[in-house]
Amino acid sequence: MRIRLLIFFSFLVISNVKAQQDSTKATLTLAAMYNSNINYYGQVTPEKYPYVLFNATLRFPGGLYFSGGGYKLLNYGSTISETDLGVGYDYDFNEKFTAGLAYTHSFFPANSPLLQASNNNNINASAAYQWPWFKTDLSLDLAFGKQTDGFISFGNSKEIELGTVFNEKNLISITPAVEITAGTTRFYETYIIEKNKRQNPNGNGKGKSDTAPGIVNGSTTEVVENTVNQFKLLSYNFKLPLNWSNGNFLAEASYQFSILGNRKEENVKHQQSFFGLAVYYQF
Repeated sequence: MRIRLLIFFSFLVISNVKAQQDSTKATLTLAAMYNSNINYYGQVTPEKYPYVLFNATLRFPGGLYFSGGGYKLLNYGSTISETDLGVGYDYDFNEKFTAGLAYTHSFFPANSPLLQASNNNNINASAAYQWPWFKTDLSLDLAFGKQTDGFISFGNSKEIELGTVFNEKNLISITPAVEITAGTTRFYETYIIEKNKRQNPNGNGKGKSDTAPGIVNGSTTEVVENTVNQFKLLSYNFKLPLNWSNGNFLAEASYQFSILGNRKEENVKHQQSFFGLAVYYQF
């Protein structure tokens, strides 16, 4: 998700809501989001997990910001599925080039079915450059906890203004984007172990050998590839968000099509579609 859920979205999007904002004042951005399925750097589980997410970000004029939030899987469990706290710093070198550094700590319940549950810490370094016709984004992530994984995402996007409705304050735009994500997949080992523990609570969640790449659960064998330490392509992502902004308010409907480059379970489709709705308000 970026989830870059973080994993899953950036609050810099609100800058499009009020371009003429006074940069000498602190701002508070509130956000709510729905998505049809959760993903972790382009990877998904066989089960679909639609979710709702809430977040608040307090940003200071110098570039420092603090964030906090959480999300709830709509078809799993009765409690909050994740909460997180973060701190970050963004710096505008000029009108075209921006870079940032952020740290996020997430809290997952003990029985979490999510891929990212083993990596509850994330350090993110990002950079964006605005070319005359499009914007390029580069993101580096170090995720660690029970496991340690590294990810890199590279993408290009183009904001296209479609016009206004009702009056000049109601702006409609689309921002098509293409993104490639690569990384390691050590998190998958922990996911398989924890999944087998939930399905077989009387067992130890392991196979015949602690070092074997396969984990046996009854008559079903789920294979954990012995290449989890290799840095490999994870997904190609094609995004098409439609935005409506009015003053300090932004609403977004989005579609994402992903082609998974690191298939690990036979019953996970190689092509995935995600639908999302989000609203943002800035004080």
